[in-house]
Amino acid sequence: MAPHTGVNGPQPAGPPGAAGPARTRPADLRRVVAASLIGTTVEWYDYFLYGSAAALVFGKVFFPDSDPLTGTLLSFLTYAIGFAARPIGAMVFGHFGDRIGRKKLLVVSLLMMGGATTLIGCVPSYASIGVAAPVLLTTLRVFQGFALGGEWGGAVLLVSEHGDVRRRGFWASWPQGGAPAGNLIAVGVLSLMTTLQSDATFTAWGWRIPFLFSAVLVGIGLWIRLSVDESPLFKDALAKAEQRKAEEREQQGAVDRIPGLAVLRDHWRDVLVAMGARMAENISYYVITTFVLAYCVDHLDLGKQTALNAVLIGSGIQFCLIPLFGALSDRVGRKPVYLVGAVGTGAWAWAFFTLLDTRDFPSLVLAVTVGLVFHSAMYAPQAAFFSELFATRMRYSGASFGAQFASVAAGAPAPLIAVALLKSYGDATPVSVYVSLAAIVTVVALLFARETRGRDLTDLRDPADDAAGDAAGSSSVVSASTEVPAPPA
Repeated sequence: MAPHTGVNGPQPAGPPGAAGPARTRPADLRRVVAASLIGTTVEWYDYFLYGSAAALVFGKVFFPDSDPLTGTLLSFLTYAIGFAARPIGAMVFGHFGDRIGRKKLLVVSLLMMGGATTLIGCVPSYASIGVAAPVLLTTLRVFQGFALGGEWGGAVLLVSEHGDVRRRGFWASWPQGGAPAGNLIAVGVLSLMTTLQSDATFTAWGWRIPFLFSAVLVGIGLWIRLSVDESPLFKDALAKAEQRKAEEREQQGAVDRIPGLAVLRDHWRDVLVAMGARMAENISYYVITTFVLAYCVDHLDLGKQTALNAVLIGSGIQFCLIPLFGALSDRVGRKPVYLVGAVGTGAWAWAFFTLLDTRDFPSLVLAVTVGLVFHSAMYAPQAAFFSELFATRMRYSGASFGAQFASVAAGAPAPLIAVALLKSYGDATPVSVYVSLAAIVTVVALLFARETRGRDLTDLRDPADDAAGDAAGSSSVVSASTEVPAPPA
């Protein structure tokens, strides 16, 4: 059998008669996409609900002795701590996701996230139990971060590995829609509660209802997620890895590598590219959807309902745009679409706060919506882009590492830094500088990245496969060269 050519150069053909991964039927692919979208929507609902509540109410409930901006700052500090757990979640879930499968770990992450969110709705206030209240709140936030660190990589890979190469950007962008959909539901539920209740009632107990509602959403997400099958690419890669391990143990007692360590050794450049690409995307999103609530309510003295409605409208439009940008990346490439989003984000940061400062609701909606349009151009192709950087047996670890390690430097401190800059300088100009600098980092990272559109994920080989093939070839050469010729008759 002749060798075939992959993205990493000529690749050796498989053994005669070897079957590749089974092709996913369209109906099954749509079910996988739906399961990933609903699961990520539930998890992002839980995660964004905390951020919105931190901006609107947690300062009063858990840090009542502080002035409004300081209370919000302390709330965002507990919010940021959750991000610190995301890389740990990425390592743990990535390791086991690359060894035992994507689906099992996605079920665990959904249960963990939903349980933590529901318990947040039960945490007593500072007035009831004192300092233990923010301690409990922060602990549950850490569990949220740990769960989300494992969710994103598994959800997008499950779709990427089921889909075909021509439309991978489109299909893989649907789980990305879980972020605006989750934010849409979280902000919508909070908006409904603030409409139906007075500020005093909402602060006293009304904010807890959206957190308790998470238990219902998790049940729905779990039911749907359990209905899908494991990725065929992972099944095929697992079978090959087991065969390779058996051969290695028979020859030299070798043991399987840890996927996370293999990523850092063989794909460290790709991890750095992914981290850089995340900077503008992550920072801008939390400024546009989370910090904007604190800015409008505490700095501009606008009502909670006004700020929530602006984010609600913007999130609804973003949900519709993400698959369109994903499809566009299938036509023109991941990098061009991503670059448009990064450059646009850096430029729009200066118009964003100017529009907010008008205190005019249509201007608020325009500011948030255009900001989320540019964010969508980065976020939509990101799932396919990151999936196409790594080999199958280390893809969960690699994609999760790149995404979640960046979140510690980007998304975690973004609202915290923005509030601190606003408190120190009294206006949002330094925040615009902050977002623009993040955009520059992302543009530089993309300039160093390779275009990945069109890559066949089965051609992204695990270096261990190549090493095993080389060793087998060397072994056969040695055997041939050391064979003693038979004496002449």
